[in-house]
Amino acid sequence: MKKFIARKPMKEVISIRIPTETLNRIDKKANSVEISRNELINQMIDYALSNMDETESKK
Repeated sequence: MKKFIARKPMKEVISIRIPTETLNRIDKKANSVEISRNELINQMIDYALSNMDETESKK
């Protein structure tokens, strides 16, 4: 059996500006699923990046 090795993923502190109403919605959802705002935002970003259309923007 493989040994369990606890690891702390590397993370970087950043600052973002989002609309107050969006933050309120995030906070309500995080509370309803009993996770932190930070963890919910990280999960949403991972989901969005994994499910984005890979085609390049035609600007």
